[in-house]
Amino acid sequence: MKKLIKLPLVLSLIASTFVVSGCQTTSVNSLKNAYALSKSVNNATDVAKIRTRLAGQYIKTGQLDAAMRQLELALIADDQYAQAYDMMGVLLQQEGSTPNLQKADGYFKKAIKLADRAQTHNNYGVYLFQVGRYQEALAEFKIAGSTLGYRGRIDALENLGRTYIKLDKKDQAIQTFFKVLENNPNSLVAHIELVDLLIEQERDVQAQNLLQNMLNLFGNQPLPARVVSQEAKLEDRQFK
Repeated sequence: MKKLIKLPLVLSLIASTFVVSGCQTTSVNSLKNAYALSKSVNNATDVAKIRTRLAGQYIKTGQLDAAMRQLELALIADDQYAQAYDMMGVLLQQEGSTPNLQKADGYFKKAIKLADRAQTHNNYGVYLFQVGRYQEALAEFKIAGSTLGYRGRIDALENLGRTYIKLDKKDQAIQTFFKVLENNPNSLVAHIELVDLLIEQERDVQAQNLLQNMLNLFGNQPLPARVVSQEAKLEDRQFK
């Protein structure tokens, strides 16, 4: 499975049930080389961009102090570079202490103010979900999930569906996860969440069909405990 949520850096909300996607998979060495080139042309925005992407790679490998140093230098180079603020929010959220979680909010808001990007709305939504501000997270995921052309749109819709569940808006969650499957029939997140929701509403035929689709997606891989439990519930109902 993928999220509390896939960043073109990947932070997992799906590990916790969401993924956030951020920087692309560029190697640290290649980014360092690119930074050396950007220095030679003395372009402040290019310097900020490379340092921010390098910070993303450091976050992925758990080197949070190194990531912080790169983001501080990125903002010194260009204090209007929105993605550096976005990445700083992700970094502080990843560190997870109460003071840093509190600071992260301001960085996400600053990033959105400078550049209204779908990715930042999704990242901010993941943060808001993590700190229990579900109604606010819903608004952010709606923006990201409705932005056509955004590569993380399906992730944002998965996040939106899970947020509806937290707010006990089950019908909206079902609609959202079916929308995910229209765009990505292989979404395990949508399958798993929908099977539980449909079982709860006693829509067993739909639940069984989705469960079978999901089992085909897993193939020979071991099934998560949640899926095994879903199988057992539906089998039990068939014999009653």
